[in-house]
Amino acid sequence: MAQQARAIETRAEIIRSAAAVFEQTGYDGASLGEIVTRAGITKGALYFHFRSKDELAQVVVAEQHAISIASVDAIAATDSSALEQIVMLCHEMGRQMVEDAIVRAGIRLTLELSATVGPAEPYLDWISSCEILTLRAIDEGDLLPTVSPPMLGRFVIGAYTGVQLVSNVLTQRTDLEQRLDEMWQIVLPGLMPPARRHKLPAIRAARWRPVER
Repeated sequence: MAQQARAIETRAEIIRSAAAVFEQTGYDGASLGEIVTRAGITKGALYFHFRSKDELAQVVVAEQHAISIASVDAIAATDSSALEQIVMLCHEMGRQMVEDAIVRAGIRLTLELSATVGPAEPYLDWISSCEILTLRAIDEGDLLPTVSPPMLGRFVIGAYTGVQLVSNVLTQRTDLEQRLDEMWQIVLPGLMPPARRHKLPAIRAARWRPVER
């Protein structure tokens, strides 16, 4: 059991170290030698768990995706309105980008690999979640019935991606929460029925944070 526990911890440390390297240098700039050095292990130990840099990158993306989907499920379990949940999701993704190295690495890898034949699942799952919430928000009366759920789902993910990229370039994401709030300040009035716009401040202020244990 002790040996198994060490193997699990070694694997987790390799993933953390790989995430740190991928975040700093990207996929092409990362080397297995640097990951091994950062993790404080031998190459043999790395190859025991992972066959290649490509497999490591896929695992980091999968870990990031799992973190994001867990927050989607947790936010869905709240009693917040559907429109508030969409806003919460954007800000929670932003918080994860700022605070979690695995998330930053996974997002960077997804963006870089998407330029060729990268993973589409992270985008598609988030788009699908936004579509479902958009349908609910229309039913709840917070969005105009003319809003297209697939269109809004694609827009939200595209807008978030652009906002976080520009925030990273200009301020290393120190202003990301403010810029996301500005995005919703611009977008929401055109999506909501006039009779519901009095709810705008509360919807823009909607946030969710994981419970600390």
